[in-house]
Amino acid sequence: MRRLSAVIAVTLLFAAPALAQDLPSRKPGLWEMKMGFEGRGLPAQTVRQCVDQATDKRMQASFGGLTQEACSKKDIKNVGGTITMDSVCNLGMGTTTSHAVVTGSFDSAYTVKMSSTSTGGPAIPGMKAGGETNITIEARRVGDCEAGQKPGDMIMANGMKINVLNMPNVADMMKMIP
Repeated sequence: MRRLSAVIAVTLLFAAPALAQDLPSRKPGLWEMKMGFEGRGLPAQTVRQCVDQATDKRMQASFGGLTQEACSKKDIKNVGGTITMDSVCNLGMGTTTSHAVVTGSFDSAYTVKMSSTSTGGPAIPGMKAGGETNITIEARRVGDCEAGQKPGDMIMANGMKINVLNMPNVADMMKMIP
């Protein structure tokens, strides 16, 4: 289960460069994100994350700096409230080409459909090298953060708690996966 949690955290890190800095901040509170991994032999997972405006902005700035340095292509279009993003990023362990479509409201619920292909670097368990990864993230605001949570706290399906502001870099996350 620790391996699956690490895979989910790495997945969020891969998704973040394609999405960060170019999306509106989410409404403060507790957000539930259901992630589905099509064709990868990984079970769907639900993660709950406590956010406030400052934390969301800080995460976007952190990942935004990564994308400016790491991405040779980053095309973003917002047409009628549907955001489409195409990127090519080198995250130090290979190159990831991504296409993402974001629909919904950052006040209540949104959906991200992302497809990506990675070349080079180590294979992620449950994913064959060079294959396409299709991820759907359905996020919805479920209310205020729970007692004992602080902004940035993410609770994985297995109960493991991490704070995204304290996450190691992508290379260190990859070392967590046996």
